[in-house]
Amino acid sequence: MLTGEFYNTIDDKGRILIPSRLRNALEGDALYVTRGLENCLWIMLPSQFEELKRMIVDGPGAMFDRKMRNLQRGMIAPAQLCEIDKVGRINIPPKLRESVLLLAKQESVLLGTGNYLELWNKDEYERYMQLSNDEFLDAAQSLSDLIREKN
Repeated sequence: MLTGEFYNTIDDKGRILIPSRLRNALEGDALYVTRGLENCLWIMLPSQFEELKRMIVDGPGAMFDRKMRNLQRGMIAPAQLCEIDKVGRINIPPKLRESVLLLAKQESVLLGTGNYLELWNKDEYERYMQLSNDEFLDAAQSLSDLIREKN
């Protein structure tokens, strides 16, 4: 399981270090990087990306469904397979970095969200967390209600 919140700086070449604790939970030597939601990048194992791709691209009539085509263009098309170097870094392609305001020599936040990682511009992440606090509390209440209903 990929969990944790890690603050890193993107180097001059657009690389970010994947902390050893996270690397130990990963299999293989490459990760897919693509546009995520809420202005971050998603970083995932090839097997997880393939599962996402199957849901978006291979579903019945997906190429005729407007919403699925938008997901194909926004998440599948820009995805890049990025190798993990010997030091444990991956090079985030410039176009993907620019799409979420990740600049070289700028601090970023790498989040382990269970099955995949999110990469954020630090300021954008902090702003998002502040603005979404009410939604977080609503989600916690909904989970509490669901748990009570099951018991």
